[in-house]
Amino acid sequence: MLGTAGAADTNDEHTCFQTGQAFSSRGALGADVAICYGIDAGLPARIRSWRDHGYRIQVMTGVAWGHYQDYVEGRFDGVDHRDEAQTDRAGRPHRHGDSSDIFYMCPGTNYGKYLCVGVQRALDAGAEAIHLEEPEYWVGDGYEAGFRREWRQHFGEDWQPPHSSPDAQWRASQLKYFLYRRALQQVFDYVHAYNERTGRHVRCLVPTHSLLNYAHWRIVSPEASLAALTGCDGYIAQVWTGTARTPNLYRGVLRERTFETAFLEYGAMQSLVRATGGEVWYLNDPIEDNPGHSWEDYRVNWESTLVASLLEPEVARFEIAPWPERVFGGRYPARSSAATPIPPAYATELQTVMNALNDLDQPRTAWEAGTAGMGLLVSDSLMFERGGAQASEEHLSGVYGLALPFLKHGMPLHPVQMEHLGRSNTLGGFRLLLLSYHGMKPLTPAAHGVLADWVRAGGMLVVCDDDSDPYNAVREWWNQGSRTYATPRAHLFEALGLAANPPNQPPGGYPVGRGRVGWVRENPAQIAQDPAGAGRLRGAVQSVAEAAGLAWRETNCLVLRRGPYIVAAGLDESVPSQPRALTGRFVNLFDPELRLRDRFELTPGSRAFLLDLNVAASPAAPGPRLLAAAARTRSVPGPTGTLRYTCEGVGDTAGIALFHCPQPPHSVTMDGVTISDNEYSATERTLRVHWRNEARRRTLAVGF
Repeated sequence: MLGTAGAADTNDEHTCFQTGQAFSSRGALGADVAICYGIDAGLPARIRSWRDHGYRIQVMTGVAWGHYQDYVEGRFDGVDHRDEAQTDRAGRPHRHGDSSDIFYMCPGTNYGKYLCVGVQRALDAGAEAIHLEEPEYWVGDGYEAGFRREWRQHFGEDWQPPHSSPDAQWRASQLKYFLYRRALQQVFDYVHAYNERTGRHVRCLVPTHSLLNYAHWRIVSPEASLAALTGCDGYIAQVWTGTARTPNLYRGVLRERTFETAFLEYGAMQSLVRATGGEVWYLNDPIEDNPGHSWEDYRVNWESTLVASLLEPEVARFEIAPWPERVFGGRYPARSSAATPIPPAYATELQTVMNALNDLDQPRTAWEAGTAGMGLLVSDSLMFERGGAQASEEHLSGVYGLALPFLKHGMPLHPVQMEHLGRSNTLGGFRLLLLSYHGMKPLTPAAHGVLADWVRAGGMLVVCDDDSDPYNAVREWWNQGSRTYATPRAHLFEALGLAANPPNQPPGGYPVGRGRVGWVRENPAQIAQDPAGAGRLRGAVQSVAEAAGLAWRETNCLVLRRGPYIVAAGLDESVPSQPRALTGRFVNLFDPELRLRDRFELTPGSRAFLLDLNVAASPAAPGPRLLAAAARTRSVPGPTGTLRYTCEGVGDTAGIALFHCPQPPHSVTMDGVTISDNEYSATERTLRVHWRNEARRRTLAVGF
């Protein structure tokens, strides 16, 4: 709990935010880390402004784009690099947003050298970590002269228009995948050499969208291959409303499913680090890049993405906002006569949750949900089949057509990165895996040996594929040299000891060692489009699971306990049964008034982030304590009988604190001045204190 002994030390890194501005009262969120954006000449001054207010400093810059006109126009090295701007089939350079002179770049080796010059500015200013964000190459690009040169050097053959065939599209994506990995390695090597010279340990991280989003949005990025780079210390999982509200198909209906999509996106990011170590931060954004939505839209979708992120119990580091000034200083819907500043209740709710996120490193976790231990195998090659006339299905149903039928029925299914198969932790905890080679392919044959061994040891694998994907014919390992397989699935089945096209499977699938294999001979896109497809797939998978002794349970909610916190989501398009009711003594941290309640029903679409007072204020710890606050709070020593906390929040927003108090206080002060706006409840044994936040640390003291 926030008020117990052992609360977060100020030197720990639990929360951060990124900003392109100097310190301001509307941008100061009281997190442990301020990530200063940009490597321009004004960076040192921005860094000083945040460090002077007690923040640890990291630096972020775009790796694919930025205010890099001095490189593009030749002032950096005397060479005009405009032919390295990513360009589409019609010859149009790909600009970032509305900018006329900021391009997405095809990164040659000179570009990596240029980025190192800017990174040196951040190192000189004392940055503790360097974030190179969003290494992105658009699938529709690859027609620029720079890319043609790289093609010749990489493949030793003439460039082919990526749209001309599946094979050309595949190779173009392979090259894009390589180029940004090379650029990142150049900078990581530079920082590593700096650390060697200076004795410092500046970390290198990559803020990146999830594999699922990049594939859906038709972007190629290094993703899992970053684990092979020297000096990559971790990631920021850039999942937010803007990515998660991308519509997908389920039971024939195309619509936004923000919560479920975010759950799978965060899970895909966690799969990157589960087997490889390193740190990962989960991004939450209280609004999104599109300024045209209402505050209510932003709030509802933020609660969905926030809950989805908290349903990954292994993660307890959070980027609580990008660009906080646009949240607490913006007016929305933008360019509308109805535009208003942030509602006071939402400002308070946000700060309550942001403060609680510092306390999520809880060792005790427990699920209350449907069948656990299910995974969906995914590969970075999801990004490789997204262009040309024979691109994979537009709504990424090779993923969502397989995942949603189970997630919607309360089964916490997680993506599993194929490129990490063989690492010790990749398949830990998984009992049943789903796989389709529609829309993706295994990048090496080694994955099949790992899967075969896992099945023989008792795992369950269900393959959903009708072998009709045109990308089965691209020049790849399964059809080159001595291998002459028509599809990679045929190679997998051989590794499993099955015929390439075995006869109709018996009930419960094919026995393989102590495990079982099922084969649903359908395209996942057909399952997603068919109103009855989800039920048909669940039935096929259930038969395999039950034949192998895996208990089958479907629910209409997901509930995860993390210490004293309960994270919960009621599911729509789900099991038609009564809503799950949570009973006890709770505070919903989404409630800006922090009211107590004894019941919370998980109706379809509901989201909850609850503090369980039966745990947080249990008889085993009877003394007074801080339970929740709409400001960043840190416990500080005080005289016996007094609780003392530093509080800082966004300037001129409403602060509130909820205390567990077995007895009424005799004094409540902020910096020694009495706070009269407080309420003690003998029945609840709680104290609520209200004040106006300031963007500086003040001392809240409660005496008994």
